[in-house]
Amino acid sequence: MLEGKNVNLRVMEKEDVPLRTDWYNNPEFLGEFVWVPQFSRKDREKWYENMPPDTKVFFIEKKDGTKIGSISHFLEGSLLEIGYILTSGERGKGYCTEAVQIMVDYLFLSKETLRIQAKTDPRNVASQRVLEKVGFKKEGTLRKSLFLKGKWADLSVYSILREEWKEPRIIGH
Repeated sequence: MLEGKNVNLRVMEKEDVPLRTDWYNNPEFLGEFVWVPQFSRKDREKWYENMPPDTKVFFIEKKDGTKIGSISHFLEGSLLEIGYILTSGERGKGYCTEAVQIMVDYLFLSKETLRIQAKTDPRNVASQRVLEKVGFKKEGTLRKSLFLKGKWADLSVYSILREEWKEPRIIGH
């Protein structure tokens, strides 16, 4: 478990698959900037069992163990990328920023990577603020790169480089 001040990141286990499946099949949980994939639990169990070794999913938990979201890291081509989401009632409280900071600290401390990237809908100002608070910089826009809710949408690409990170803010402090 990766521990922060207000949240912890706990690696997803097989018994967590049903909850994550329920979350990702729920349009209210995903919000307006994420497509609703509609996977069966059996599909998600297969996905979990065949997850690439470079992919890891963590639950974001409050200190009392309440699961409030998830954050993951994975390879997008040869680039290390993160993705995250919180339940709607826990957004805007700093939990996501702390979870992203924990993940960035963990990845730079445990992997030989020069950069970590994330993509977000350009209209998702809250997600952009999270990334900027952690030190990510906007690199540009991937125009019409995602088919979302019946139309093509842009994605903004953010990254943080190892030399911009410098030292852990949460892990080890």
